[in-house]
Amino acid sequence: MKKDRPDNIVFSEEHGYNASLLPYATSVGAPVIKADDLAGWKSIGINKVNKELESKFNELKVQYQNLIEEFQWNELLYNARFSFEPIVGEIYHLYKDVDGFNFLSLIAPEEWNKEHVGTFRLNSDKKWILID
Repeated sequence: MKKDRPDNIVFSEEHGYNASLLPYATSVGAPVIKADDLAGWKSIGINKVNKELESKFNELKVQYQNLIEEFQWNELLYNARFSFEPIVGEIYHLYKDVDGFNFLSLIAPEEWNKEHVGTFRLNSDKKWILID
């Protein structure tokens, strides 16, 4: 069977001369089609996303640690001994007695010689806030 067209001519029995319709180059003089190197773009994107997620994770970790610390202080204060009803907004001092038990007092640490644990204020949510 003899070909009536040279090899560099794009022809299809179905579509005829269809070189202009093809998504790739069909002649030697056509520009070279190169696949983009996406590895660099992906690497930059991955690094950026990882840094953002790490930053958010560290923020959440700090918030979690603060929440745990706040919980522990409130648990300590609510388990401490006191013989009065604390008033919202007032400042109270937590001390440790000679037996190792915690007690709450209105007396400031400068006014007597007891082992001072911390100074707290009771907020409107009945949560103890560490002042000092």
